[in-house]
Amino acid sequence: MDTGLKNKHVLITGASGGIGSATAKKFAEEGAKLTLHYNTNRKKIEQLLNELNTQSQMVQADLRNSVDVENLFERSMETFGRIDVLIANAGVWPSKDLFIHEMELSQWENTIKTNLTSIFLCAKHFFLNLKKYPAEHGNIIMIGSTAGVFGEAGHVDYSASKAALTGLMLSLKNEIVHLARKGRVNIVSPGWTYTPMAEDSLKDVAMVKRVLQTIPLRKIATAEDIANTIVFLASDKLAGHISGQNIVVAGGMEGRVLFLPEEIDETRFLG
Repeated sequence: MDTGLKNKHVLITGASGGIGSATAKKFAEEGAKLTLHYNTNRKKIEQLLNELNTQSQMVQADLRNSVDVENLFERSMETFGRIDVLIANAGVWPSKDLFIHEMELSQWENTIKTNLTSIFLCAKHFFLNLKKYPAEHGNIIMIGSTAGVFGEAGHVDYSASKAALTGLMLSLKNEIVHLARKGRVNIVSPGWTYTPMAEDSLKDVAMVKRVLQTIPLRKIATAEDIANTIVFLASDKLAGHISGQNIVVAGGMEGRVLFLPEEIDETRFLG
């Protein structure tokens, strides 16, 4: 199926992570031109670039820094011109469970800055890019989380940063059309996904069983499951009338228990 993504310039932030690298590979299959952002994992990005059969480049930036973000977009456009699609994927997940009365203000501020302010900065410069290169289409896909839909005890900073993306998205989908008439803004919110970030947690058999009790499909998503949804939304041919939506990719998870423990085969968590 022709997605219409061939030769489109796609900027993926946090491309060294599990979902970021899987998304890069999917866009490469469609023939897109890729700018892959990283902050510290240069080696992973270099390895990823060697695997991609498409025009691509890597650019380092600390997305919490406005100057770095401006440089990221300038370097992206210098190589491949107009940025057609922004995948705002970079983020942080503080793994330690801390209730709000135990959490330091410094952790809260860093999570909000990394997960929310960084996307504000990237969206701002993406819009400036649209203004500089007028065209009908333009597309932002933010990577949210089911924690932003259902909440996450012990991770109030993370869930708040992801929930806030909904308000940002709903405003930007009304603004983008003034710069690109058919511009779109959406969110993809993964649930439990088998990535390097989650790998250690998924070694806990009892925890996997508890998680699968809340998921009708009784499986953990793969990074490719998330990447497929991102590529679909990025395609103006396939998803050209979808804007302002938060697409939850979590096997139907509702944030409540649906199965008894004995109904779960935790050895088949990937399906």
